[in-house]
Amino acid sequence: MDHQGQSSGSDSVVLEMDSLLNELKRKLKSLKSSKAQPQEDSFPRIMVAKVGHLRRNVCNSEYDPDHVSIGPYNHPRQLPTQQDKVRSLLTVLSAAEEEEPSMTVEVYLKELACLEDKARRYYANTFDDITSDQFVHMLLLDGCYILSRFASFPAKHTAHAAGATRSSAFAAELEDLAVVRDVFFLAENQIPFFVLEKIGELTVPGGSAHVGKWIADHALELMKAQRYAVAAPAMVPPELTAPENLLHLLHMHLKPQETDALLPTATGKGAADDKPVSSVGRWRTATEYSYAGVNFKSQEMSEKGGVRCILDVKLDSGGGTLEVPRLDIDNETWRLLRNLMELEQRNREAVGSYVTAYCVFMSQLASDKKDVELLSKRGVIVHAHGNDGEVAQHFADLCKGIMFDTSEPKINYLWDIRQKLEKRSRSYPRRWMAWLKRKYFSNPWLAVGLLAAAVGLVCAIVQAVYSVLSYKQGWN
Repeated sequence: MDHQGQSSGSDSVVLEMDSLLNELKRKLKSLKSSKAQPQEDSFPRIMVAKVGHLRRNVCNSEYDPDHVSIGPYNHPRQLPTQQDKVRSLLTVLSAAEEEEPSMTVEVYLKELACLEDKARRYYANTFDDITSDQFVHMLLLDGCYILSRFASFPAKHTAHAAGATRSSAFAAELEDLAVVRDVFFLAENQIPFFVLEKIGELTVPGGSAHVGKWIADHALELMKAQRYAVAAPAMVPPELTAPENLLHLLHMHLKPQETDALLPTATGKGAADDKPVSSVGRWRTATEYSYAGVNFKSQEMSEKGGVRCILDVKLDSGGGTLEVPRLDIDNETWRLLRNLMELEQRNREAVGSYVTAYCVFMSQLASDKKDVELLSKRGVIVHAHGNDGEVAQHFADLCKGIMFDTSEPKINYLWDIRQKLEKRSRSYPRRWMAWLKRKYFSNPWLAVGLLAAAVGLVCAIVQAVYSVLSYKQGWN
């Protein structure tokens, strides 16, 4: 009996091992298959991934769509715009039929089916629960919805126009804002840009190029309206020549000018310092820098100037004035910045970490009510929140859960500026002079009194010296 029992237990172990072996073989085969993809797909792609739990726990709502779900991560989410997607498909088909009467929905499905494998590789998840038919169906409806909103197809009727007739102009404007927020701003709510280009190519002659221009123009106007950037990005090597998705398109506008000049030298030292001042990478607050004699100056952006986006932070040649582009803050500012940082967290080698470096800088610079008050007075921050304390709390929470080392010069484009400001902040003569200026020269009457006292002291010293000299001459 014991022998039979041992044999039965051994058989179960063998069965479990066989099951485990088959599962591992399947995974290895899948991995080898993904590595064997054509060379054209081997460049660093912008991966669309789920937002990490640490960042979601801070503010979960900043990453979820409220109006329209796009892409496989939000595929099961039932939002009011599902029927609008079908109307958008009709809009695209109507535009296609005006150019080519034989164009049917079957053609679109077949063409997108050929892109399914490539599109799936742009996501960190495999989505095994979404069938091929469901995935292609999703790409078609989501792509048509985006294009019906942001492309200028020559259709007689658009889904957006039809929706506008059913609601007031004000409601339509609110809907437009909600669509922009969900479609452009959210890291998870994305489909590959080449899907949009393919739909455009099937719809109108030269549609692929037209789609790129239409959406790029819309993105630029959006960045200008929000005062985040005023000029189109330079889409030339080593930059990617085209965006991978709509959030990446916005990210391409946010690159500081003269980046190479801002970075430290290859030896890891600052341009003006022999060695780093401190291994601690935290920025001081605005009030602390002010106590050390650092002035803050708001910079206006210009297409022809050296300030083209909010990331163009500069320190003047004397090291006493920090020039920061004006940041206009509204309720969507935090959402956009968080999702841009999420894009960089997942794709640092492909897109860099400029936005993360900027957000860490601002979150530590303006982490207290007094800091926000100071920066608001200098015009660096403009906000419509209830009070400065609320804005400071938003800044304090902005980078929670973000992995970023400000002490690493290779990823922090503001590293050299922080080194120079830290050196200035540790200078006791500069701190003393700044205290004297703040204590006595901020008030004109105190300044006059101090000047009068200094003049009186000088006169008293001169009189004393004169009296001594007169006494000695008389004695002689």
